[in-house]
Formats: sequence, structure tokens, C-alpha cells
Amino acid sequence: MKSPRTRDIRRAVALLGVATLVLTGCGSGGGSDSGSGKVTLTYRLWDDQQKVGYEKVMAAFEKANPGIDVKIELLPYDQYWTKLTADAVAGTAPDVFWMSPTQFPEYVTKGVLADVTPAKLDPSKYHKTVVDTFTYQGKPYGVPKDWGIVGLLYNKDLFKKAGVEMPDKLTWKPDGTGTLLETARKLTVDEAGKHPDEPGFDPAKVKTYGFASWNHYQTQWMNWVSSNGGKLLDQPFGKYTFNDDASVQALQFGVDLVNKYHVSPPATQTNPPTGKVTDMFKAGEVAMFPANNALLPFVAPEAGFELGVAAMPEGPAGRAVNLNGLAEAVYAKSKHPEEAMKLAAYLGSQEPQKMMADAGYVFPALNGLSQGYVDFWKTKNLDVSPFVEESQGTTFALPVTTGFTGFETKLNDIFNEMYLGKLAPKQAADQAVTEGNATVK
Repeated sequence: MKSPRTRDIRRAVALLGVATLVLTGCGSGGGSDSGSGKVTLTYRLWDDQQKVGYEKVMAAFEKANPGIDVKIELLPYDQYWTKLTADAVAGTAPDVFWMSPTQFPEYVTKGVLADVTPAKLDPSKYHKTVVDTFTYQGKPYGVPKDWGIVGLLYNKDLFKKAGVEMPDKLTWKPDGTGTLLETARKLTVDEAGKHPDEPGFDPAKVKTYGFASWNHYQTQWMNWVSSNGGKLLDQPFGKYTFNDDASVQALQFGVDLVNKYHVSPPATQTNPPTGKVTDMFKAGEVAMFPANNALLPFVAPEAGFELGVAAMPEGPAGRAVNLNGLAEAVYAKSKHPEEAMKLAAYLGSQEPQKMMADAGYVFPALNGLSQGYVDFWKTKNLDVSPFVEESQGTTFALPVTTGFTGFETKLNDIFNEMYLGKLAPKQAADQAVTEGNATVK
């Protein structure tokens, strides 16, 4: 089961019934009292792989807190938000649960999430982007859990076959100059062995593509926009602004990689919701593939080639990369608020975050623990340090504003048309911004 970092954010919370998402009565919370007199807390997550790690984490917590039992509840991501919404309406949400950036605004503005100030955490000890993501009206409404970041996965075998070295730094500009396009051209070859800049190249019969540019906001165009000096939002919980000149230039570049330069697969093959670009990369048909590090457990074991990781390309405004953090949220109407807050505070501490990092599950939100994750992947013959390098530079969150979960489907529909060449980037951006801002409350 894939993390939301590795797939399009689903539309489950578009079914929120935003107007009806209110807490009823005083609520019962997700926990219960066992016959032994212990307090039982319910902890909900969506990742079956991480559940294995959290079983060890919760065992350590229970040992240190003998009066508290923790019941781990796993729900597939496609069901997670619909169930959480229903539980919040009924007043029976779990005591502690995972929260993501795009869902956060809907829940925090409806009073579902507790202010976690009582956890007494020092925000300066966590990655700033994660802290800022889950801050509302100056208060923290989530304990920083972890982060995933977009980097460039690449097929070392294809590079060797083409006699191409990965540049020390990939660069791009809207006009096509820079080492990214230059490298992608060398790696793109049609069935006759021709490259896109050679006479006779047939874009309809490409055997191997140098790069994967497609309609995926988290790993693709939002990074182009930010790296070209554009802005996704005017402010947190604000309005969309990605139809400015810098943003439109960046969108044009992403589309040009497909339709003008022919170094990326056509949108007919990659557009969501049925895009197959991940499968194309694993099959050795794409040389460079922007992806979140959370995709590694699903790609590395299946790749029949030597896998590499590089930093994302730098644009005219430098490198700006999406860093998608998660938080441990506490239910505002938990039946056991003190115990729930104690669990959340523990999950934000060094012991559990180090356990999850050292086992290769996640980059922890707590600063200074990333090396454990790096060392784990070293044992798999993969150097993931470029992800860490990026996290120390300019990073940004997915849009933190109300309405995104309902807007996402429309956004993808509009940008699908853009990648197909049926809408100019300026038209697509104007339309998307107008549609998106109509959903902001």
C-alpha cells in the first residue's frame, strides 16, 4: 500500500461535506477503558509497512507507561480520510492519528484537531517546513512526525549504456538551456538509434526517454514553479497565485519537455489517474524520474538495474523542492486527552523517531536523525544522501489552504489538458487558479 507521497492525493476528503463536518456532542473519542483499569488509546495510520515499525514503537511506549495500552488501527489510504471524516462527525475519531498537509486545513478549521502546545515540544528541533505546515493561527496542531522529499531517481545502467555522466548539478531555464535538457537528449533514443536533436528522429517511436515530465503536482510542476520564482499560494490558508509570469514559464517548460523536446513520454501514457510512468521507469524505459523518497521501497526491489539518486535540477531561482511532512494529530474530543497528548509527545521524541529512521521507514522530522535512514539504504547499495542535501536547502509544502482536497480533481483535469497540448499553460493556470480560489474558505 503506497503512501500518499507516492501517489496522487485522493479525492476521499472531497466527500467531507465541508459544511457538515462539525463535532457532535462532547464526543467519545477513539479510546476505551479496558477491564484492567488501563486506558486504551487508538492510533490510526495508513501505511502497512510503517505499521510494523510502529508496533515496536508502541511496545516501547507501553513499557514506559504501564497504565496505557495502544491499539494500532490500519486503514488503506483510499479509505482513511473518508472514515476519519465520518468518525469526526460521529465524535468517535481515534485518539491520535496521522495528518497530511493537504488535509490539515479542513480538519483544523473544523475543530477536529487539538492544539498540541501541552506536548511541550521545542519547534526549533524539527524541520521548519514540517512545523510551519501544521501551524494554524500561531499554534501547533500536530506533532512533527516525518518528512519525504522529491529527488531524482535515475537508471545508472542507461547512463552507462549511453556513455553519459550524471552532471554534478542539473540546471534548467524556461528557454531550454541548462544541463537537464542536454542530458535528457543524450539519453533519449528512438528505435533507429536517433536522438531528438538529430535528423530523422521519430518522436512516435521512442525506445528510451531521458526524463519523465508529467502531470504530477508534488514531484513535477510545483517544483518547476517554485524553482523559477513563482508562488503557489500568496500565504498559508490563502489564495492560489500560480498564474503569474514566472509560474506560467515554468509550466511551459514542463510541457515542452514532452511536446517540444520529446525527451519525456507523451501525456497519453502518463496523465493521471491511469498514468504508467512509474512502471515505465521500473521497466528501464525512462532514465530520470523525479520521485519522493517514500517511493523507494516500491521501486528499488523491482528495478532490474542499478538505481541512483540525485538532487532535483536547479532553476533560475535556485533549487526549491517539495518537502511533504506528516504530523501526529490529537483528536480534540479524545476521551483520554492527557494520555493522548502524552502519546503524541512521545512520538515526537528521539527514541521513536530514531527507531523509524534507523529501520529505513522515513526521514524523521526531528533534526539530527537522518543519518539512520541514510545508513539503512546504504545496506541496500543506494546512496540517498541527496535527499538530505535538498532538505537543508529551500523547501516548500504542498498547498496548505482550505478546499484543496475538493479542488484537486479539477486541477488534474485542467492540467491533463495542458500536458496533452490542448490548453496553453497560461490558459490552464488562469482556469485552475480561478477554480481553486473559488474553493478557498
